[in-house]
Amino acid sequence: MQRSAMQAEDLEVLDLAVDLASQAGAIQRQRYETDFDVHTKSASIDLVTEVDRECEALIVEGLQAVRPDDAVLAEEGSGRDHDESPWRWLIDPLDGTTNYAHGFPRFCVSIGVEYRGTRRVGVVYDPLLDELFYSARGAGAWLGERKLSVSTTVDFGEALVATGFAYDVHKSQDDNLARFAQVLKAARGIRRDGSAALDLCYVAAGRLDAYWEFKLHAWDVAAGCLMVEEAGGRVSNSVGGPVPAAGDEIVATNSLLHAAILAQMKT
Repeated sequence: MQRSAMQAEDLEVLDLAVDLASQAGAIQRQRYETDFDVHTKSASIDLVTEVDRECEALIVEGLQAVRPDDAVLAEEGSGRDHDESPWRWLIDPLDGTTNYAHGFPRFCVSIGVEYRGTRRVGVVYDPLLDELFYSARGAGAWLGERKLSVSTTVDFGEALVATGFAYDVHKSQDDNLARFAQVLKAARGIRRDGSAALDLCYVAAGRLDAYWEFKLHAWDVAAGCLMVEEAGGRVSNSVGGPVPAAGDEIVATNSLLHAAILAQMKT
């Protein structure tokens, strides 16, 4: 990344986000496949662990020590989200909690930062693979020292696509299953790994050609959306408009396949 071309405060924010994500990831790596408390939230499949809360406390406390006036929206309720500050941090301290609780190695720390409602910085850290994805508005998306670029796939039949299912899937009729079945028949392959932030980073890296999901939250997608855009991809809602501020409807692609996957969303 050409750090010299970045605005000073963007660089400060990026460095802080990288440091906090790395510290939280170290906790996850240390506690992985050990004994820890697991609880449920909105549904029996919506889990939170003591590791989620420990990581969130570390991030929020570290952030408040350095930038106490910034707004913070964090998954487990820490921090203070308010309208007075131009800077807003959106934190998922452990994206992929169900995976983590089961010892399935697909999870990460996700930190996105907005300035006056515009995505400015994104950091996603996979502690097991030690992969640090990061981006800043106008400075590209990166994996370590490698600048990321989306895939060049133009035929949906050759696409590898990812999705996920909401925590109300056992009860809701709007369960994404019809879209899943339709894309499964049309694409080369489909994956459901359980981490929205990593799925978005994989679109940015060209590992996936497209990704969609519904009923997410802003902290799930804030960092990953910027990653995709800065890598040359496109993010939208399911009809091609802006991603909602709440992050609850997202389609991300290499741009070339966007119209094709939006057509699949009409089922």
